[in-house]
Parts: sequence; structure tokens; C-alpha cells
Amino acid sequence: MNPINGEPPKHAPDRAPDAAVPGAIARRAGYAAALCVAAAGSLILEIVGGRMLAPYVGMSLYTWTAIIAVVLTGLSIGHWIGGHLADRDESVSLRTLVASFWLAGLTALASLPLLRLASGPILSAGLGPVLSIVVLTAVLFLLPVLFSGIAAPVLTRMALTEAPHRRGRVLGQMYAVGALGSIAGTLAAGFLFISWIGSAGTIIVVAAGYGLTGALLLLRRPARRGIAASAGVAAIAAMAITAAGIGIRAFDSPCFRESDYYCIRVVDFAPQTGRASALLVLDHLGHGINDRDDPTRLHSSYVELADRLFAQRLSGRDTFAAYFIGGGAYTVPRAWQAAYPKADLVVAEIDPAVTRTATERLWLQPAEKMRILHKDARVALQALPAQPTFDLVLGDAFRDISIPQHLVTAEFAREIAARMRPGGLYTLNVVDAAEAPRFLFSMVRTLRTAFATVEVWGDRDQLAAGGHTTFLVVASDQPTANDRLTSPHDPARRWLRWPEDDLRGRIEASAAPLLTDDYAPVDRLMIHVQEDSG
Repeated sequence: MNPINGEPPKHAPDRAPDAAVPGAIARRAGYAAALCVAAAGSLILEIVGGRMLAPYVGMSLYTWTAIIAVVLTGLSIGHWIGGHLADRDESVSLRTLVASFWLAGLTALASLPLLRLASGPILSAGLGPVLSIVVLTAVLFLLPVLFSGIAAPVLTRMALTEAPHRRGRVLGQMYAVGALGSIAGTLAAGFLFISWIGSAGTIIVVAAGYGLTGALLLLRRPARRGIAASAGVAAIAAMAITAAGIGIRAFDSPCFRESDYYCIRVVDFAPQTGRASALLVLDHLGHGINDRDDPTRLHSSYVELADRLFAQRLSGRDTFAAYFIGGGAYTVPRAWQAAYPKADLVVAEIDPAVTRTATERLWLQPAEKMRILHKDARVALQALPAQPTFDLVLGDAFRDISIPQHLVTAEFAREIAARMRPGGLYTLNVVDAAEAPRFLFSMVRTLRTAFATVEVWGDRDQLAAGGHTTFLVVASDQPTANDRLTSPHDPARRWLRWPEDDLRGRIEASAAPLLTDDYAPVDRLMIHVQEDSG
């Protein structure tokens, strides 16, 4: 009891409020900023990881699943280790923070040469597509995310030390700052870094950010001899990684242009065709071969097949309206612009950089009758009146080797059918196995909910070779006139229509699912094709 007034004694707080502790608020702000950098870097690595892997394994549901799983695993392990290290005294915690940021930066930088060195052995080891992607992702990104994850509990513990009387508030603030850093990293990677400085540049920025943050943390107290020696070792390691990367061109982008959607490359195809020609590659898949001097010369079998079927259906007309789901190399729009100058061509190509590349490197020269919409093909179609408008619709949009899910559903098929004129033709390129093409069967079953006839065509030689091939699915209100075609340019190139009775029976036996907006397991149906490709 208080001997003067009889009241119980009042205990002093464990520590004075922030304002009474010199530099406490500034130190907490510094810890929060460091945590923001750690969180942002991890999410940037997650986003850029998909782009780095795309030229090697494509971009599928499995790729993103592997990347997210590896990042979360690295963060979980890092947080666990950081929690154990956070209980040590302040000087040890500071050294831990500096080391974790520097190691995160070094391992992030090392992911660039590691990609060139490890991708070949891992992808050719026969692990299967899913396991290969997981292993390659872990080799590249597990360690940098793990080391950045160590920082979060250590920084939070140090912030709590500065304000022990406000533990709940400090915890909430640090959690919020970490979430804000993750948001900032996601937005910066997706909307700024990748499309402006590319994947390699983004990795270098993250590595530099980690290294600089570690260096700034040294300002918390004067550097000791051990810390200075560690800084020297880190600098030497960074220079060694950089030198090794330069030696194998690891910092050179494999892309001619990196857009918001694709790694875009243009490959000289003259050695294969004997003519001035070029192949467009998006991520790791070819998307069309253009002939410089003759736009109507179609080098790909399935492209020429579509052109032949369309010409047959047009019966000599030169005035028609066509809608292209995906532009890619603009091979067919370019050919039809030259062959049918009166035709109205509408091309929905989501990526303006693809169109720019086609004009700069693939000899595309859009004329007045070719209207290009830089929108998703389904969104662009929905913006048009739901009335018969098109004589021809050509579907040639791909994500990796599969068609985007929202472009294969029954709902989208009905939207196309509502805009087709009588006698019109809708063709869809489908990559699948020559034997047991499960996705193809689902696609046919789905299209038959909107069209009276659905046929499957294929190149005779490619079908005989087995493996995976490109089928042409043809949907209309009436069947085509014949069941086989021959190329007028190459008599050895022949196409066959799958006999209807056999096709129907195999679809029923396969129990192929109907594809809808609610359920379209494209990646699962295509996994056997990815295994063959791997």
C-alpha cells in the first residue's frame, strides 16, 4: 500500500513509450521497410518464375501450381528457421538478418545461370512433366524464398523489443506491412518489371534489393570485423555468379520481346522451307510460319487444311466475314487478305506485342479490311451483337499446347453458333495424342451441343506417325462435301476425315466429359500429351 494515500503502488511499464526511447520509432519503421522488401521480393520471384520457365516448360496450370507450392514451402521453412533464430540476443539477430538478405540476393541472382545449367538435365531425366516442373522450380527458387522468409520473424521480434508495451499493435502492423509488401511485389512484377526490363532484369533488381537491404541494416550499429568480412565474401560471391552468368549468357533474355503475356521469339525458318520465311514462337510453342514473298503459301499442314475447307465452303465467293480467335503469326489473316481483298477480317489477339512483332518481323501489313481487336477473343465476341455475322470462324488460340479453358466450353460454343451465318464454318486447332485423344473427344462432344455437325480432320502422315498431332475440328450446320482432301501444292500432303461411326463410338467409350464454364479440366485431359512432349 502507498503509505501516503493508502492506494496500491503503480508499477512502471516495462519500457517507456516509443516517444521516450530515442530512435525507437525510426528503428521500427526500418524493420517494417525491411520486411516489406523481403515480402515483395518473394512475390516478385513467384511471378517472374512463371515467365522464366515458360520458354522451357510452357505455361500451364501445373507450372503455376509448382511455382506457388515451392514459394510457400520456402517461406514456411524460412519462417520456421527465423522463429528459432529470433529468440537470440539483438546482435545475433542483426547478423542473422544481414546474412539472410545477402543469401537471398545471392541465390536469387544464381537462379539465372542455374536455369541454363539445370533445365536440360532435369527436363531430360524422364521424371514426367509435373515432377520435372516441381524439381526445376525448387532448384531455382526454393533457397532465395527460404532466406527471405527467415527475415520476417526476426524483424517482428526486433520490432516488438522496441515497443514491448504495444505487442498486439506491433504484431498487427508487421503482418500488415508484410501483406502490403506482397501486394506491391505482385503488382510491380506483373504490371511493371517484366514488361519493361524483362525476366533477367527483374531478378537482378530483386537480388540488388535484397543486398542493399542487408547493407542498410548494418547502419543499426557500427560494422564489426566479422560483418565486414562477411560483406567482402558476399561481394566476391556476387561477382563470381555474375561472371559465370555472363560466360553462359544467362543474363541474356531468350525472348525477342517479353510482353505482359508471352516470351515472344521469331525464328528463321528458311533452312526448313528453302524460302524466306519465319516462325513465331510464343513461350515454347510455334504459332505459325509466314512466307515473306507469298502470303498465300501455307507451310503448316493444319493451316492449309483449314484454308482448303474454307475455300470449299465459300464456293468461289470473294466477299465474306471471318473472325479469328487468336492472331499469333497472323498467317491465315495475312493469306486471306492477299487472296480475298474484299473479305472483312476481324482478328482478336489479346497481346498487342504479338501484333507488333508480326508487323516488324513477320511481314504483316494490315489493310483497311482487317480489323484487329487487342482483347480476349471471348470478350471481344461478346461485345458484338448476338446475330449472324460471320461466315467463317477460326480458333487458333493456345496457352502452352492447350487451348485456354474459357475458349473450349459449351457456353462459348453457343456464343459462336449464335453469330454464324447459315452454311458457316467454325474450325478449331486441337493438339492431342494421335491415339486416345481424350481432350479432342471432349471438345467434339461439347461442340455438338451447339452445332448440328462436328467433324475431325487430320494429316494422314502425322496420324500414321503416332505421338501427338494437330487435329482440325470442324463445326457447322451441314457436313463437308467429302471425307478426304489433297493439297494442290504438295500432292503428298493428304488429309482424312475421321469416320463418324468410329468417332462417335470412341467418344462414348471414353466417357469424355462435357466442357463447361464451371468444369473444363483441360490440363488433366492433356497430361498424357505433356508427358509425350517431355
